[in-house]
Amino acid sequence: MKIPRCSGILLHFTSLPGPLGIGDLGPAAFEFADFLADAGQQLWQVLPPNPTGYGDSPYQCFSAFAGNPLLLSLDSMREQGLLEASDLNASTSFPEETVDYGAVIRFKKPILKRAARAFFSDGSQAERAEFERFCQRAGAWLDDYALFMALKDEHEELVWTAWDTDIRQRKPEAIQRVSETLAPAVREHKFWQFEFFRQWEKLKRYCAQRSIRLMGDIPIYVAHDSADVWAHPELFYLDDRGSPTIISGVPPDYFSATGQLWGNPIYRWDVLGTNGYQWWIDRFRTSFSLFDLVRLDHFRGFEAYWEVPSGEKTAMNGKWTKGPGEKFLSALQSAFGSLPIVAENLGVITPEVERLRHLFDLPGMSLLQFAFGNDPQGPSFRPHNYSRDLVAYTGTHDNDTTVGWWNSSGALDSIRTAEDVRKEHAFARAYLGFNDDSEINWVLIRTVMASVADVAIIPLQDVLGLGSDARMNLPGRISGNWRWRYQREELHKELSARLRSLVTLYDR
Repeated sequence: MKIPRCSGILLHFTSLPGPLGIGDLGPAAFEFADFLADAGQQLWQVLPPNPTGYGDSPYQCFSAFAGNPLLLSLDSMREQGLLEASDLNASTSFPEETVDYGAVIRFKKPILKRAARAFFSDGSQAERAEFERFCQRAGAWLDDYALFMALKDEHEELVWTAWDTDIRQRKPEAIQRVSETLAPAVREHKFWQFEFFRQWEKLKRYCAQRSIRLMGDIPIYVAHDSADVWAHPELFYLDDRGSPTIISGVPPDYFSATGQLWGNPIYRWDVLGTNGYQWWIDRFRTSFSLFDLVRLDHFRGFEAYWEVPSGEKTAMNGKWTKGPGEKFLSALQSAFGSLPIVAENLGVITPEVERLRHLFDLPGMSLLQFAFGNDPQGPSFRPHNYSRDLVAYTGTHDNDTTVGWWNSSGALDSIRTAEDVRKEHAFARAYLGFNDDSEINWVLIRTVMASVADVAIIPLQDVLGLGSDARMNLPGRISGNWRWRYQREELHKELSARLRSLVTLYDR
């Protein structure tokens, strides 16, 4: 897939400003789209918008298909008459610069319940019909998801493997019983999904009118505690109780000397392949309805993935196992034609991984922060080695901000030593030709914008020149991630003009 030369900004919805504790699909999202248009940007990249579970991570979600109800705009629901103005008055003040997920959930969930009750009691006949049509279209995943979430509520958030055996094993009579008992709660969850997709479509149209495409993110794995695994245990390596027998991760890398142990269950690719990878095709179809193009996370895992026996404390004692490779991507190509996919080809990348990427004409990724140190891929991350079929980043959600990266000793975010950092800085200064009076974030921004890569994407934290406090995620850290938010006044005309000047200068 060829992407016309352009640039964009990486910013997740939770990081948008607003008074109610978390960014959402409401007014601030539309204002950010206006900022992108003023700045000449044509892509808005976001993280997975699915309902977050463990650690509030968008890569550990209760569903690979559903939208996160916490992203629903209460302002939009008030405009529809589903809420009163008083519903939007928080009894406690939320922090402005971070997301306190626990406080947001306690505040927002009762209000979302009120909105659902109002819809089913006062909604028009046309809206009710639209809701029913949505439920039919999305039924393949929505029915299981809504029941799963209702059961999670009923079991006080316990993991599904701790539920009663007949429900855990989805015995038909048990599923019929709880579906009837929990029908009101199931209907609430379905309404929130209906409203999520409705609000999303409105924002997507607004972006399209301003020539802004939405770029999403499809994690390779799904969370064990999810509707996906509960509803389709046959697709994963699980024991008789539903617990994973082998789990996901990556071997020792830049971020960790013991590797990263993600803990997701591993797919049974042989089973998935028996019906042409239909579950994955359905997943992509849902994503393509939300996004104009998607980043396919951990692309190398489709060629070969790192599996670790369940119970291991680190990812060191794992092994590489062949993935579905060409058969899988061929099935996607047959279903969708040209694939609007960017392959996240970072980590331990082999010639086989790159051959697979090129075979299906998928753009890869390059991270400028990795260009100057000891990373084995370092030379390929240097702009003089770029190819055009790349999406070039200063850094991603897993990296420190550029300012934080430059100012760090290396002890927090990677296995770099102080001497490694000194050498890295010396090489970066020589390669990029700047001095210590320069703004390091704009040095890197200009470099990726000037490169031959078809696409340049900058995290908003780098545009704003923020330090490590604004970092989105520290791989391996269990809590405290995904919290950063920007403030409305930080986006101003001078900033958008500075970005637009680079767009003009470098034909983006």
